Amino acid sequence: MTIRRHGRPCAPVDADDGRFKDRGTARDAHYIKTLHGHQRHDPLGALDSLLAWAKRNGLIFRNPTSRVKVGQYEYAVLQPLIPGQVDRSVAAATTPATRLILALAAVQAARVAQIANPPRRRRWPTTANLHLLINNQTAHTTSRAGNHWISAPMRGQEATLERLRFDRHLEEAMVRGPDPLHLAEVFRLEEKTAMRYADSARALLEQTAEQIPESEQ
Repeated sequence: MTIRRHGRPCAPVDADDGRFKDRGTARDAHYIKTLHGHQRHDPLGALDSLLAWAKRNGLIFRNPTSRVKVGQYEYAVLQPLIPGQVDRSVAAATTPATRLILALAAVQAARVAQIANPPRRRRWPTTANLHLLINNQTAHTTSRAGNHWISAPMRGQEATLERLRFDRHLEEAMVRGPDPLHLAEVFRLEEKTAMRYADSARALLEQTAEQIPESEQ
């Protein structure tokens, strides 16, 4: 039995003993063991997915990556936005709706879908739509504005709505202290996400402390 990889026939699988005979793929798996971080995580995930599919479809009897541990993924330190990036996004918010959208992302750390969903207590006289943000397409319906419409004004800016939301998390961690439990409670973040922001804030605070002359500390 043979399988194809990158359009080329691979060496056959020995159906008698179930050993994987594609030495090239075996070497790939062995090479991945020597990598670390994202260099190990990404190719291992791709290779494991390919070989798991091949095993399910009876093309191979053993997945050589099944026992290769991914290891700890070391994320880069998240960087805060600089004032000029935020200023350009503020300048791009030229309507009441876009200014509200910007504030919800930058201050409340709201996701695009969350920005689109908040309802009003009272209905406007000329529309049946109870959503806070409406446009020409949704004003006479009951549906919410689309994610594309919400995020369009900041598209092309360095401080996009997502970047502004991330920056708000990071700011909170740096001002209140890198406490993942606090971040998880305030922003309803998952544990791993809160820990990543806390770790980045801690690293940034340490870098700042190292740059301050001892006479000023």
